[in-house]
Amino acid sequence: TSPCTTCLRNLSFLDICYTTSSVPLILDSFLTPRQIISFSACAVQMFLSFAMGATECVLLGMMAFDHYMAICNPLRYPEIMSKSAYVPMAVGSWVAGSSTAMVQTSLAMQLPFCGDNIINHFTREILVVLKLACADISVNVISMTVANVIFLGVPVLFISFSYVFIIATILRIPLAEGRKKAFSTCSAHLIVVVVFYGTILFMYGKPKSKDPLGADKEDLSDKFISLFCGVVTPMLNPIVYGIR
Repeated sequence: TSPCTTCLRNLSFLDICYTTSSVPLILDSFLTPRQIISFSACAVQMFLSFAMGATECVLLGMMAFDHYMAICNPLRYPEIMSKSAYVPMAVGSWVAGSSTAMVQTSLAMQLPFCGDNIINHFTREILVVLKLACADISVNVISMTVANVIFLGVPVLFISFSYVFIIATILRIPLAEGRKKAFSTCSAHLIVVVVFYGTILFMYGKPKSKDPLGADKEDLSDKFISLFCGVVTPMLNPIVYGIR
């Protein structure tokens, strides 16, 4: 199989894991007025949510590198993107995502939780659970910041630089048909990257409201943005690549 096929298979399997770990619980929260979840089940969902998100970030970066090699260095593509290279890259994306999710979940589960412990959210994300902790979460915040830089910031920069070189190479192609074919190769991946990272950056980067009424509306918007990121985006990926 080719590197692109391997990436698509991993992305498809990742999307299946993403939706099957979140959609049943979201539907249950709609149908059940008051839902109770055990501490261990909450930890499992936090782990899966973080692991799938981190793994997808690495996979999208890997796919950007694949497109870069295919368009900018086509003669060296078979040599560099050989099976002995892209298979460890795919496995490494899963290992890296699962490892950081294990660290973040373990740190969150060591915190003391007091009060009603009501999660006003569709899913049990780590950031939502950390708000319930009745202890200092500075270590968790630092750890999350480092993880976000590694799994969000670095892939975004890597993808951005890859597409700068890709676009520059495409624009140097003399024939219009060749440029169209090259752009077509990258179009599906670019759409998925924009939707995935755009949703995440909007969710975590938008300013927080200090007004109580605004905070309530913000919580509601956070719920639906999280729903879009965890459910709609994984379901859109097969459609985007299927049309392509």
